[in-house]
Amino acid sequence: MAEPVYPPPPSDALNTIEDMRDAVFFDEPGRAQRVRRFWILLALSSAIAASGVVGDSTATVIGAMIVAPMMLPIQGTMLATVLGERVNFGRSLFTMIAGAAAAIAIGYLVGLLVVVPETAATNPQIAERATPDLMSLFGALATGAVASIALVRKDISDTLPGVAIAISLVPPLVVVGVAAESADYAAAIGSLLLFVANVAAILGTGVVVMALYRVQRWGSFAIPGTAPVTTATGTIRPLATVNRRRSHITIALLLVLVAIPLTLSTYRTVTTTLQSSDVDGIARSWADDEDLEVLDIATASPGYVVRVTGGDSVPDVAPLRTALEADDIAPSTVAVEWVPTTRVSVGG
Repeated sequence: MAEPVYPPPPSDALNTIEDMRDAVFFDEPGRAQRVRRFWILLALSSAIAASGVVGDSTATVIGAMIVAPMMLPIQGTMLATVLGERVNFGRSLFTMIAGAAAAIAIGYLVGLLVVVPETAATNPQIAERATPDLMSLFGALATGAVASIALVRKDISDTLPGVAIAISLVPPLVVVGVAAESADYAAAIGSLLLFVANVAAILGTGVVVMALYRVQRWGSFAIPGTAPVTTATGTIRPLATVNRRRSHITIALLLVLVAIPLTLSTYRTVTTTLQSSDVDGIARSWADDEDLEVLDIATASPGYVVRVTGGDSVPDVAPLRTALEADDIAPSTVAVEWVPTTRVSVGG
């Protein structure tokens, strides 16, 4: 079946639909070359990201973000939904899922090469992606909007490297593999949730941006005020075989479903931060009253550990217990670690 012929965009500053399709679809001509390029870049970017994660190198992880090609199938899925092209929708969706699985597998294999387990407790790169929150989704929405606008407009394509850095796609996937290999399944699930949130944000904002630029109208109808585009067989329309309304509802539901755990994560983080601040203030006030010095206050299961030093004997924790209870903090969540001090005269 012949490819649809689209009318030109309403402005010279905008890309044509053919330009956008050529940018994100794995379509003819040159489909085999595009597929090979995608898999080569995906394998290399995943390996770079995995090495950056296990080596705790932010610069290396950023380099992997720039090389990573995962934005293409995600935007391809979005554009195919808007244009109603079932074949390209299926290709892009399959490529996105297969690419994500491959990146996870590469992360797992790299994890096998590491002697010490890489977990959120020992690796800042994993911890950074293990607990996404609503701010992660907000940032992804804004970045996804920029990426979609860059797809529509000719004059802001130079921002794409910045978009690649801002939107985290391959690094969370390799973190899933690395964390899973180290049996840190909570971090693996959190990183996978971050990736899904980013995908949902790109799809959702992409559909909105395309609607604002009326891209679907370019593909389905003539530009308002102009004559319809016709050929010898009649008016040319795209092959609208994907149910757009159902696809848009699915994307919206995906965003809602992703937002629920992110909201819960944000609530837990805020609650923990506020409680940690309260524990810090209460513990330091108690230590001052007992003539102790607070070395540090660390978060540890099931709560907090207050490390203190000073005095000649184990400190009395009864006043600390009373102060915690008065602030509705369970004393069982706070432990005190006393470090005895010994003064030695250097002069003998």
